[in-house]
Amino acid sequence: MLMKYILDLTVKQSECISPKHVLLRLTADTPLPDMLPGQFVEVRVDGSETTFLRRPISINYVDKEKNELWLMVAMIGDGTRRLGELKVGDTINCVLPLGKGFTMPKKPVERILLVGGGVGVAPLLYMGAEMKKVGIEPTFLLGARTHADLLELDLFRQYGRVFVTTEDGSEGEKGFVTNHSVLQKEHFDRIATCGPKPMMVAVAHYARQADIECEASLENMMACGLGACLCCVEKTTKGNLCVCKEGPVFNVKQLLWQI
Repeated sequence: MLMKYILDLTVKQSECISPKHVLLRLTADTPLPDMLPGQFVEVRVDGSETTFLRRPISINYVDKEKNELWLMVAMIGDGTRRLGELKVGDTINCVLPLGKGFTMPKKPVERILLVGGGVGVAPLLYMGAEMKKVGIEPTFLLGARTHADLLELDLFRQYGRVFVTTEDGSEGEKGFVTNHSVLQKEHFDRIATCGPKPMMVAVAHYARQADIECEASLENMMACGLGACLCCVEKTTKGNLCVCKEGPVFNVKQLLWQI
């Protein structure tokens, strides 16, 4: 298990990647600790009178050469809007790395499908980048409501094949990710998914029908990140488990989803 750290990180770059999302590139005076795809960070929000708890944010990417940690922030409340307003040179306090990540493939011949929706695509970029380092090209299947909601497509294309669905048909195939034709045309050995729960349940259902191992990264509210506050509990085949500590990544066979 990786060590956990409380670090003050400096904003190196803040980029609006959509009207609702900001990409923060953070750095530190010392080398950043090792982090795994699927793990997350608890970020303290300063300057907000309504935000008392840290905000959990998936690790989007780690650039060891530049000593950068990337966080994709979806601005949906006062706390995350405050994070989206950070400027270059500002400092934010983070607890990292937290949780258990995705199972990384060990065989170069494995065909891995990474399925993401909305801001849930964030951890899949880092996973794809780490897979490419060991000679495995993943297939990305990314869904969104419209073309404007698709995030980091050019970056994903650097690490593997990218297929897209949009609900309005403005890019890629029209419909949901589980309707994409690639699922009928190709076989995959394993699936990893992150995004809205209805999407992940549908992906889990597809995986069960096709007899494919599948992992899902849950997005339960995680206030402490250490398994102390119990607000992120998920019912599983092993009882009630804290998503922040035992997850956020679970094999879907452990989850009591109706699939």
